[in-house]
Amino acid sequence: MADTGAARPALIPDATESSRLRLARPVLEDWRPLFAYYSDPECATYTFYQPLTAADTERTMAAVLRHWDRHGYGPYVLRSKADDGVVGLVGLWYPREWPEPEIKWAIIRRHWGKGYASEAARAVQAMLPAHLPQMQPISLIHADNQRSIALALALGATLEKQLEFRNAPFHMYRHRRAGD
Repeated sequence: MADTGAARPALIPDATESSRLRLARPVLEDWRPLFAYYSDPECATYTFYQPLTAADTERTMAAVLRHWDRHGYGPYVLRSKADDGVVGLVGLWYPREWPEPEIKWAIIRRHWGKGYASEAARAVQAMLPAHLPQMQPISLIHADNQRSIALALALGATLEKQLEFRNAPFHMYRHRRAGD
């Protein structure tokens, strides 16, 4: 099917919640608080391999919005229920070069270690049976990214294969369908 550029109807809810987080379809202005993630060298180590500029971060958020329009789903912006602050992005992601749709996570470093990525990813997993029941997403993780590998395993994903991706070793973890 050719990409006509027309927005596809949403296949998942524009928003959902977990115990501590509101997960919402992003808007372009979300690039500002997410710049704390994209500009952080430690956060960018396994994704962009270098920190992004403000302009690159804004372009990245525009790509996230186009992803929602193209696929009818995408990553959610996470906001803390306690203070409405942006925590990061978690959700479904399927760029053209990816082997399959994935559950991705990108948490601003000052929020690492608080369980937000796990909580949000579990909310995404829980939403899939009702909205995309055939989807059994992966997480494509750089082989050296021990924190993300540990999270994938904690979420119940299993290592399916190792592959070369973007000239680096990656692992593909498969998330189970609810009830499997």
